[in-house]
Amino acid sequence: MAQENELSSFVLGKIRLLDMETPWARGMLAKLRRGVGKSPGELPELWEATLIDAPEAWNGRDGVPSFEQNAVHAALTLYALHRQGKTGSMNLKEGGSLGAAAARLVDAGGGNFDAVKRRFDAVVTASDFLELAHHARGIVQLLKAADIKLDYPRFALDLFYYQIPSQLNHVRLLWGQAFYGVLNRAKDEKDGKDGKDGRNGKEGKEGKAE
Repeated sequence: MAQENELSSFVLGKIRLLDMETPWARGMLAKLRRGVGKSPGELPELWEATLIDAPEAWNGRDGVPSFEQNAVHAALTLYALHRQGKTGSMNLKEGGSLGAAAARLVDAGGGNFDAVKRRFDAVVTASDFLELAHHARGIVQLLKAADIKLDYPRFALDLFYYQIPSQLNHVRLLWGQAFYGVLNRAKDEKDGKDGKDGRNGKEGKEGKAE
């Protein structure tokens, strides 16, 4: 639990700095966007955001990034992409997982369900971490266009556990449960309203006549 709090607090602190309307924040957001889908070692100009103030225990060995460093790098670069062109934060406080955010992309009539599901499935079935980050970019771009926020500290935790073989399917299932849970609740709500309307119409009149 302490490790989880440390990672989520670190990402939240960085997001708060990036959300400030300062020359540093604007410049760093632009740099971070160039790091989407890349490894933490490819762009040294990002280390000022991703490595400064990070716990010593997160340092990998022999130049190999740790799971924490991969998670921080992916979360912050994707956040920078999500934040592009926005005047306020795109971080949703305790707002659910990536699966819940993706489900909110589906329109009320479900006409775009297949398109959203393809993007979502590409993320959850990624064979390695860099592939996951690459496909997550597509989801984040859709979220940005729809002005839907994402809980990035939680996303970073999920990204951390996604790299642990014994936890991989656990994270996938959590995202899937959230995705279909949001859709099921929306459908139930819609069906409930439709049923109520029906009772106020013909069905209601027939009941009164009896």
